[in-house]
Amino acid sequence: MYPMQTEKVIDHIVNWLRTYATQAKINGFVIGVSGGIDSAVTSTLCAKTGFDLLCIEMPIHQGPNQVTRASNHIAWLQQNFDNVSRQPVNLTPVFDNLVAALPAVDNEEDRFMSLANTRARLRMTTLYYFAALKNYLVAGTGNKVEDFGIGFYTKYGDGGVDLSPIADLLKTEVYEVAEYLGINEEIIIAPPTDGLWGDSRTDEDQIGASYPELEWAMEMNNNGKQADDFSGREKEVFLIFKRYNTMNQHKMLPIPVCEIPDNLK
Repeated sequence: MYPMQTEKVIDHIVNWLRTYATQAKINGFVIGVSGGIDSAVTSTLCAKTGFDLLCIEMPIHQGPNQVTRASNHIAWLQQNFDNVSRQPVNLTPVFDNLVAALPAVDNEEDRFMSLANTRARLRMTTLYYFAALKNYLVAGTGNKVEDFGIGFYTKYGDGGVDLSPIADLLKTEVYEVAEYLGINEEIIIAPPTDGLWGDSRTDEDQIGASYPELEWAMEMNNNGKQADDFSGREKEVFLIFKRYNTMNQHKMLPIPVCEIPDNLK
């Protein structure tokens, strides 16, 4: 594999965004900035188009370090680009009120995953509110491993977007782009997290494998390898990848449509 031509990749994505926005006749982009590497890179690429960029901060019981990183990144964007604006929206009381309105459950742990995904869907709803208000497009922040490898995103949450600028970049490639763009070091060194749990758990804590390991497994899977081709940690990682890839196909494939035979209509 050849080394990535980072500068040319950046120019390609920025031109793609600019062309899409021009053809769609929209006024700009809106993005949720979380304090993580993917939203930092995507927002910077959007800013480089020259179109308006609205950065939304949407904490829901968020850790202070995540909130600070997001705020610092938006401040950095505004120092470097005059087309960037920011809008904080505190969704914590909205989330708490929704939880209070939902039926009680016997065991709170039974709904932890549902509530985690609810956070992502509240954020999606907020982004589309501003998109409709300002004639903007919602920019997605998913990378290739998350979007097409293990499906590590919320359906109709952070997966609910208008376009995906970095979805053909592996996570390690996103870091290369971040370094080139000069993204704040505190974001680059922070362990990746989806920020849906209100604690410090990382993506690797949840998945059981690092992104470089998952990228290797994705490549092996694309090459037709099977679990029995590996042993030890490699086999463990490959099986983790296959489990997520299999159970999340419903996110990655088009929604099934029940097609009615012509003779029945």
